[in-house]
Amino acid sequence: MDETRVSVPLQVRLQFGHAAIQYVADEVGVDLLHIKGAAVDPTLRAGFFGTDVDVIVRPAQVAIMDRALRRAGWSLYSTFANGSPFGHAQTYLHPDWGYVDVHRRFPGIGVEAAAAFDALWEDRASVEIAGVRCAVPSVTAQRVLLILNAARSSNRGRRDVPSVWDGADGAARAEAEALVARLHAGVAFAAATGDLEQYRGDRAYLLWKVVSQGGPRSVEWWARIRAEPDLRERLRLIGRAPLVNVDHLAHRLGRRPSKREIGVEFVRRPVIALREAVRAARMRVRGSGASR
Repeated sequence: MDETRVSVPLQVRLQFGHAAIQYVADEVGVDLLHIKGAAVDPTLRAGFFGTDVDVIVRPAQVAIMDRALRRAGWSLYSTFANGSPFGHAQTYLHPDWGYVDVHRRFPGIGVEAAAAFDALWEDRASVEIAGVRCAVPSVTAQRVLLILNAARSSNRGRRDVPSVWDGADGAARAEAEALVARLHAGVAFAAATGDLEQYRGDRAYLLWKVVSQGGPRSVEWWARIRAEPDLRERLRLIGRAPLVNVDHLAHRLGRRPSKREIGVEFVRRPVIALREAVRAARMRVRGSGASR
């Protein structure tokens, strides 16, 4: 054992990660907001700092931040295209500070990304993290973002809803609902707070139902296609659907996959999709039989 090495608690490392990201942004003049974890107001924090750093970058400055992070020793871990169904964030890894998710938009917000950032930026506050001043959304915006995040989170993330929403007073709820309306975030917000069925006719309904309640990957892809607002984006997603997510495959294998492994995965994907479709059909049949 190397006695010169000291284990740094995760909570401490995350705070230094926020500071490191802010230092990089300040160096190149990029506007960003720190969200989740250590950046969350203590009145909203459920005692969990997360496992990585999350920031939202002004969309027009994402490319500048990408180049700055790479120069500062951060390596690209997963891309916007392959990181999530929403293509909202790109993940970087630093040997000392760990992971950072750089958001170009926030899932669930329906207005254009630049307008959404402007709305969050104009009411920003400032906190000190590891000795560095960091911009954060207002408490109301933090409340909204935590609830939107809970709609697609693990059980730990869902535990934010009782403290952030159920325990909020009437004034705090009214302010949050006004911001939700301004951001056109009603469907995702309802998915987290239990009112999703009122949006059954919305094109994003199925996507948030699958994301918040689970479902086959084949249904998720169809929901993503259906949720897109224009034909061009729908056709783009249809073209991508059969392709292998190389980033995810690499993370599963612990290394970059070979051409052969990518080919095997390409063949395996439709087989899995078919099995999921058959399983879902059987469950629907059983459900209809039980309800008779």
